[in-house]
Amino acid sequence: MSDPVVSADVMALAGELGAERSKPGWSHFSLALNSEQQEIRDWAHTFAADVIRPAAAEWDEREETPWPVIQEAAKVGLYGLDMNVNLFVDPTGLLMPLVHEELFWGDAGIGMSLKGTGLASSAIFSNGTPEQWSQWMGRCYGTPDDVRVAAFCSSEPGAGSDVSAIRTRATYDARTDEWVINGQKAWATNGGIADIHVVVATVDPSLGTKGQAAFVVPKSEVRGLEQGTKLRKHGLRASHTADVFFDNVRIPAANVLGGKEKLDERLARARSGESRNRNASMATFEMTRHIVGAQAIGIARAAYEVALEYAKTREQFGRPIIDNQGIAFKLADMALEIDAARLLVWRAANMSAALMRGETPDYRHGEGSMAKLKAGEVAVRVTEEAIQILGGNGYTREYPVERMHRDAKIYTIFEGTSEIQRLVIARAISGMRIR
Repeated sequence: MSDPVVSADVMALAGELGAERSKPGWSHFSLALNSEQQEIRDWAHTFAADVIRPAAAEWDEREETPWPVIQEAAKVGLYGLDMNVNLFVDPTGLLMPLVHEELFWGDAGIGMSLKGTGLASSAIFSNGTPEQWSQWMGRCYGTPDDVRVAAFCSSEPGAGSDVSAIRTRATYDARTDEWVINGQKAWATNGGIADIHVVVATVDPSLGTKGQAAFVVPKSEVRGLEQGTKLRKHGLRASHTADVFFDNVRIPAANVLGGKEKLDERLARARSGESRNRNASMATFEMTRHIVGAQAIGIARAAYEVALEYAKTREQFGRPIIDNQGIAFKLADMALEIDAARLLVWRAANMSAALMRGETPDYRHGEGSMAKLKAGEVAVRVTEEAIQILGGNGYTREYPVERMHRDAKIYTIFEGTSEIQRLVIARAISGMRIR
């Protein structure tokens, strides 16, 4: 029997701690969404269910940009600069991944057609001046009556994960106060069909990645920008991906993001041996990877839901197949892995919003890479298990899981392969330059 004096002391201590920790500083952690977050998430889900899903198979087969769906999204406010600002201005950081998960739950190919423009507009926002925001960001999206898409052009045939290998050159012509761009970009979402192309090019090859800059290239205002081969892809087939060629493309000097004066200052610092903090550089990349992870979770969740419903209604040997542990345990693991990935994504999303809360992002262990790595690999595994649960039906195009499986695979490849994510995490936890 416990000592009543000790029990009283413990209760008094608990009361004191409870009173102290009920103050605001102890009440930040919550996994509950507020009413506005729920409303926006449900809005995106309804659009995904009513508009995207019914069109998914058709546009996957056509392998074309689903302009009617983009136009419909713009009309209801789900596509456009205002929507992106709405999602970005959230001190919890959760709105962006919430909406991405729902749209990609609808269909990943159409989802990428809706969200691929965000790569270019985000680059302008992250690297541009306020004047450049006003000039270019609205043009990335167009209007509900005249929708546009934009393209972010970084990767090249010989430069994917290794951005230091970028060979596209931007040379300044002082005589005309213009940049002249020459080179080839590969795997560009919306490449060639966009008006606004944001192009990463090398200005000073001797400086490696420190000698690179990003430029806004409006196709309608230049000569020499041409679409190359449109890729026929394994998945995300409703999203346009193509090579883009730049042959003596001339743009005004003011089109370098951040401005030429700041670029010249940055290049001078690099030439003198000054360098920025590595962690700050890593944080820039970490702050966007969770969004890609949210897309992968949307695909995984969609496949899991199809498999769960199928297992509950499909009968073999006189009973639903979910009555068998072999099936039930697969579904349990699928649910577990999706939730685990989402928690990593939400943590990274909350960290990404630190600046909005007046704080400094503190990515110590590559948390953004953890989120993207886990979510991408979960999407591949869950969609494969969904096919297995559906058996022969899952292998046919009569059921959507085969398309989801094709869509999922890219999430272990683009925006940094799984191997690159592990490298980032390993470097972060060890503090060593692991190769």
